[in-house]
Amino acid sequence: MIYWGIAAKRKKSRPKPHPVVTGFLACAALAAVTTLVLQTGLFRSQIDYGPAGSPDALASTTPPAPQLDRALYDSLMRELAFGPVAASSSPEASSSALVSSAASSTAASSTATSSPALPGPWPAPAPYPEAGAVLPFDRIVAYYGNFLSASMGVLGQYPPEEMLTRLMQEVASWQAADPSVRAVPAIDYIAVTAQGYPGADGKYRARMPASEVEKAITLADRVNGLVILDVQVGRSTLQDEIPLLEPYLKLPNVELAIDPEFSMKGGGVPGRVIGTFDAADIDYAAQYLAQVVKEYSLPPKVLVVHRFTEDMVTGYRSIAPLPEVEIVMDMDGYGTPAQKIKVYDQVVKAEPVQFTGIKLFYKNDVRAGGRMMTPQEVLALRPRPSFIQYQ
Repeated sequence: MIYWGIAAKRKKSRPKPHPVVTGFLACAALAAVTTLVLQTGLFRSQIDYGPAGSPDALASTTPPAPQLDRALYDSLMRELAFGPVAASSSPEASSSALVSSAASSTAASSTATSSPALPGPWPAPAPYPEAGAVLPFDRIVAYYGNFLSASMGVLGQYPPEEMLTRLMQEVASWQAADPSVRAVPAIDYIAVTAQGYPGADGKYRARMPASEVEKAITLADRVNGLVILDVQVGRSTLQDEIPLLEPYLKLPNVELAIDPEFSMKGGGVPGRVIGTFDAADIDYAAQYLAQVVKEYSLPPKVLVVHRFTEDMVTGYRSIAPLPEVEIVMDMDGYGTPAQKIKVYDQVVKAEPVQFTGIKLFYKNDVRAGGRMMTPQEVLALRPRPSFIQYQ
């Protein structure tokens, strides 16, 4: 079905912290974080609105355009690549090290168009995002699946209330594991699902009805979260599927994911063979999102690309992040912790694009290895994942 019926007006803001998350934090920890925010501006300080008390600011009726805090961005990117700036027993000391490191690069980054190059492949070279970017300032914690199928992921396995409660518990776990980066909930909904049969048009995919996509958006709004629309093209193409999602992508909290596993360029049947995307496919998706961002004056979009083999993504060196689009390469294979770490290193770490992610399976990881990886184990990966997906 084609996507019609989207509400014309929705709130124009990025997610705000949800009370369920803060309810999981002890009062003492909350007070420490509050002090850290007031003293350093570490939390959510990527947007610099200029000197609020200056005469020019007071005289002007037009607020200054928000700007990316490039020094903080560079510092956080280094943390993703190499780990925390300095070990410390106190949040204040750790924050001071971060702010000091950020300040040292302010002059160099004020006029640059991309992050400064460092030895080694990470941080991966990429242009600075526009103001309002989600990454690396936040970590996305997503529940994945389809409401019409319990076998496709956690979204379809529980009633909405229970699903949201479980999601927010995971968000709280990630917030506790890494208090310096805000954990943001997301509903990762498969809006175009690959099928094992051709369908009326022979494309081996099904487009979800507007009511189901709207349901994902409504649920995300309830937890002040993001929506990620996942696309499995089958024998269709991104060029045929992504434009139909524009009524949703023009909303400020709706992102996009594409899954090479189900891209049947060779004419196979989804689920029987592993598909592939080339850099040109990923660049098309990024460029389309960039146009949406420009046309509707939106903050940068996030584009997630799933993979667990080298052949699922070809020509990675030609993938081009844009100021309007942040690209996440998400390792979505299941297995033991050791197996997942090995594949992460082989297909994500070894082929740098911009940001990284990892999928954790409630069932398949447990069947394969007896348990899922813990947040602490995931945070020990280098680079640190900015996108955490649960299926």
